[in-house]
Amino acid sequence: MSVQTRSLDSVTVREFRRRFCATRYGARLARQVAVDRLEGWGIAYGSELSDRVAAVVGELAANAVLHGRVPGRDFEVCLRVGAGALQVEVSDARGEERPPPAEQLVLPAADSERGWGLWVVQAVADRWEVVERVGVGKTVAAEFREPDLGVLGREPASRNRPSPRTGPLPKLALS
Repeated sequence: MSVQTRSLDSVTVREFRRRFCATRYGARLARQVAVDRLEGWGIAYGSELSDRVAAVVGELAANAVLHGRVPGRDFEVCLRVGAGALQVEVSDARGEERPPPAEQLVLPAADSERGWGLWVVQAVADRWEVVERVGVGKTVAAEFREPDLGVLGREPASRNRPSPRTGPLPKLALS
């Protein structure tokens, strides 16, 4: 896990990057960790932006697990926030399995249980795209434009208090 803060022309830019096991548990954990990181940056849990980011991270992480999984390889989530925008990137190791561009998405059948994930991303993010990844695989990036993000930098008062929404993470039984 890496957290970086750098200042560019009086604009605070924050970045968080972490790898997760390419399993359903890893996808769920990625969503929880992303929301926790946003809370640490002053974006309140349950706020519209936090909920939108949670939906996008959840969908892109699930896609990385279901469609981008290569045995023995993880997927990575990166969050970047700066003046007026928050970017989410989810990278996986399977470069040959690329989703179609936003303008070429095909609407699934109304009764289909699959094929809705990128429609969710398109509905809640301001824009998204598939971008080249250095090395192996692909990256799906989504952007949220929020004018108030320029005032980040203060830590919320509740930072040291446990979050009421999840409690402790479940312990895994090792066999």
